[in-house]
Amino acid sequence: MSNYKEEYQRWLDSPTLTEREWEELNAISEDEKEIENRFYAPLEFGTAGLRGTMKIGLHNMNVHVIRHATQAFADVIRAEGPEAMKKGIAIAHDCRLNSREFAEEAACVMAANGIFVRIFDALRPTPELSFAVIHYGMAAGLNITASHNPKEYNGYKVYWSDGAQLPPQKAEDIARRMAETNANIFTCYKTCDFDEAVKSGKISVMGEETDEAFLACVLGQAIDRETVKEVADDFKIVYTPFHGCGYRMVPEALRRLGIKHIYPVEEQMVLDGSFPTVVSPNPENPEGFYLAVDLAKKVGSDLIIGTDPDSDRVGTMARNAQGDYVTITGNQMGVLLLDYIIQARKKTGTLPANAGAVASIVTTGMARVVCETNDVHFEDTFTGFKFMAERVGEWEAAGTWKYIFAYEESYGYMCGDYVRDKDAVTASMLIAEMAAFYYKQGMTLLDAMDALYEKYGWFQEETLNLVMPGLDGLEKMRTIMTNLRDRLPEKIAGETVVRTRDYQDGSIYVAGLGKVDHTPMKGSNVLYFELADGCTFIIRPSGTEPKIKIYILARGRDRAACLDKVALYRAYAESLRQ
Repeated sequence: MSNYKEEYQRWLDSPTLTEREWEELNAISEDEKEIENRFYAPLEFGTAGLRGTMKIGLHNMNVHVIRHATQAFADVIRAEGPEAMKKGIAIAHDCRLNSREFAEEAACVMAANGIFVRIFDALRPTPELSFAVIHYGMAAGLNITASHNPKEYNGYKVYWSDGAQLPPQKAEDIARRMAETNANIFTCYKTCDFDEAVKSGKISVMGEETDEAFLACVLGQAIDRETVKEVADDFKIVYTPFHGCGYRMVPEALRRLGIKHIYPVEEQMVLDGSFPTVVSPNPENPEGFYLAVDLAKKVGSDLIIGTDPDSDRVGTMARNAQGDYVTITGNQMGVLLLDYIIQARKKTGTLPANAGAVASIVTTGMARVVCETNDVHFEDTFTGFKFMAERVGEWEAAGTWKYIFAYEESYGYMCGDYVRDKDAVTASMLIAEMAAFYYKQGMTLLDAMDALYEKYGWFQEETLNLVMPGLDGLEKMRTIMTNLRDRLPEKIAGETVVRTRDYQDGSIYVAGLGKVDHTPMKGSNVLYFELADGCTFIIRPSGTEPKIKIYILARGRDRAACLDKVALYRAYAESLRQ
């Protein structure tokens, strides 16, 4: 493609731009770095779709990029034939600025291409979009969301007919079609009027009927409602949606479960894509829970639940013996839910004889121990629920294992056959049920986690994010990964590396022997170092954000030993930033 200056000028000269868009671009005419960052290349389309800051430019999220991507997506659906076009596409969006506009723009392009569209009447949780694809038998799905990213971001998340995120081959097809039409980004698409398309039946609007069908499935995952009923008069939950999509569906699921005392954080129940009460609407960040903590202290709640803006991730805090509210990490919550589901289903006789669970390769090793101890099959996959959904689909097709739970450390959990993505609505309901179970025994979830450590062994995990924005950051991330591959470390923080897995090409290296084997999976930019002390150090560039993610998975004789190991490897990880 042309260089970034030529591309910038092409956009400036385009008659398609509105006056406001032209003024935005003209305002950066003297800012060489900003022009380069916006126009050095298109946003990369991957299996997670697109994600970027909302600005006018080729490397950003705006209506022009939305139309361009949607035309390519429409071409891929059309290539499947008339039946796929008739089944159509389900479209949803989150609370972010411009999300509704982007969703309607995408709907218009799809409809103009002869593809039937079902679009929600307002914002909805991401898992409900996955549900709609499966429930209505759609050919594909699209969600306009940037999940838990800062307010400046938006995204374009794509799904296929199984309700899971797009298979790699389909994503490659869309990326190729976009590349072929980059030079015609302003003219390559078809579109139509949204209201006229609704009137003519080309676009159908989904609402309460879909919500009710989804909630029925969510409540179908409840295992022990009787215990919830027994403690309902005293048991309390504080909930925050961080201004996002969970504001209605999560409290409703909790009420239908039987929770009587739900205290919403009113300031954060206001739908607002600028997220005015938090620096970051990410439930992984405990500082965002300050309003929820204040409310929990006021009402005397042991448990806080928070869902991210598109309600696919859920974070929790529980009150300790000192009265402080402590974060339960994604790894810990995954283990808590996994163990609870196994034990509760054993008790009720609903645990399948061929039960299986799935987690990502960067998730705590404790998950495998829980499964092995309880005779539940366990497998791991690459990071991302598209890979876990794919594995579950393989089990179903082969008739081997019946999955009961899937999760990853980044606060994402999935169960049930009605979604194929992480689901904070169902997870919140199960967390509430589990917390009620332990409440009956005089325990918080923190107490429960300590009991699991005593039962299964001590583990501690930490995820570090080395943020590297812009074109310079992209090059720095590449350099870090290249240097590590070119000179595989023999020691990390003084501890011997006994085995290295390079998931990019599937190579396995053993110290002193070199390359000895291949991993069952390959094709992901991940380096996985197994250390002599039983710990694991993993590094990978994020696929959706400008950062390198480092995962420290520690195992030791007790909590103190685990924390010491985490601190040791954290210092090494920070040194990579230099």
